[in-house]
Amino acid sequence: MKKALNTVFFLLGLLLCVSILSQLRSPDTLADSEFDDFTGHDRVLIIAPHPDDETIGCAGVIQQAKEAGAKVKVAYLTNGDCNQLAFMVYEKRITMLRGEFVHMGEVRRSEAVKAMELLGVDKSDLIFLGYPDFGTFAIFRDYWQTNKPFKALLTRARNVPYKENLSYGAPYTGDSILKDFKKIILDFKPNKIFVSHPSDVNGDHKAAYLFLQVALADLDKEVRKPKIYPYLIHYVGWPLPKNYHPGLDLNPPAQLNHSEIDWVKLKLSSAEVEKKHQALLAYRSQTESSAFYLLSFVRSNELFGDYGEVDIIREHPSLKKVSYSGLSNLFREYRDNNMYLPEKGASEEEHGQVSFAVADKMLLIRMQKSKEIRRFFNFQVYLFGYSRKVPFSAMPKIRILCKRNNVKVLSGRHPVSSQGAVLERDKAGAVLKIPMSLLGEPDFILTSIKAFGSTFSFDTTGFRRLNIE
Repeated sequence: MKKALNTVFFLLGLLLCVSILSQLRSPDTLADSEFDDFTGHDRVLIIAPHPDDETIGCAGVIQQAKEAGAKVKVAYLTNGDCNQLAFMVYEKRITMLRGEFVHMGEVRRSEAVKAMELLGVDKSDLIFLGYPDFGTFAIFRDYWQTNKPFKALLTRARNVPYKENLSYGAPYTGDSILKDFKKIILDFKPNKIFVSHPSDVNGDHKAAYLFLQVALADLDKEVRKPKIYPYLIHYVGWPLPKNYHPGLDLNPPAQLNHSEIDWVKLKLSSAEVEKKHQALLAYRSQTESSAFYLLSFVRSNELFGDYGEVDIIREHPSLKKVSYSGLSNLFREYRDNNMYLPEKGASEEEHGQVSFAVADKMLLIRMQKSKEIRRFFNFQVYLFGYSRKVPFSAMPKIRILCKRNNVKVLSGRHPVSSQGAVLERDKAGAVLKIPMSLLGEPDFILTSIKAFGSTFSFDTTGFRRLNIE
């Protein structure tokens, strides 16, 4: 038994070393593009899901933008009031009182003010919204046009409880958040927006990206389209090595390195790195419990990148294949001009892709999978359609669960009739067919796919935008 355990530990250690080396190396596929310099004409908006995300992902951006004379504002989606572990370590006590978690949100707000002061951002340029930490993705998915707002897990609030916040008293609904995002953009008119990444595994980080996409679509005729720079914070096993390594580069996760994300680096001077370090330490409520992880982002550069939009032509005979790299590399590299079914004799690698098309008034999603996971391959698909003719609050928010040959469709929190949605499986994979009418006849779709086995998830794709032409 002891010998077997030693062997297991040796293999785990070897895998860890390989993982670390894969992130330290700099092959041609890593982000090599340099960031465009800021100018005094730039208006930079940073959207942070929680207080500290703006520092983790964009402290260098803030410093260089301010140095160039650009205007900078930071908008915080939540006050970060649902980190119970951090609360216990910081306060050195255990509590379940709702008011104590509101207190934690106020602590994190005050820490954000101190951190931004270190980076040169005035308090008047900080916008705190105060929506529920660990709840905004559920709000995006389920809570629109409702008289019963989302209820926060720890504060048990259904409305913004912070009197100093822009949105004090606003109900926890998608309508409220979207309204605030649009107001911020209309008032400030940014030409560069930094926001959390669509491949981030944290729900609030996904939600910030999604709300921004909808807000910009609603404002398409009122503001000039800004450049969007998503920054990644939460991704399994990344970044490595952990802890404070200011001399190392921050490179993309190996699993996302071969995807269609166009990564760019913002190089930081040693003085900018140190100031980022000091600003991050201002978040004592977080670093006392998580410094080992948070300081991993104090590197010689910051990293930004997004997926490109996917244009789907109606009634086209072939499917558009896109790159979706994830934890198991289930969805593999992009190939043009691939037809609906895989060619005879296609390699196993070619059976790990996802493709989209619109034909016969149906959205087709083709998923090919590797032989190793073929027997227990199930998946969930999010489909959030946007129409220029219908308010987003009234559009269906569709989630489809596919297990074996069964298809379950939910709109928001409620199961609905499948209305013609069907799943067809074969030896190479599966095809999910969804009537466009079920999605509200959208102009574009924000979609993500999660693959899972009988009891566990092993792959989740980032959200992509599918334009229906």
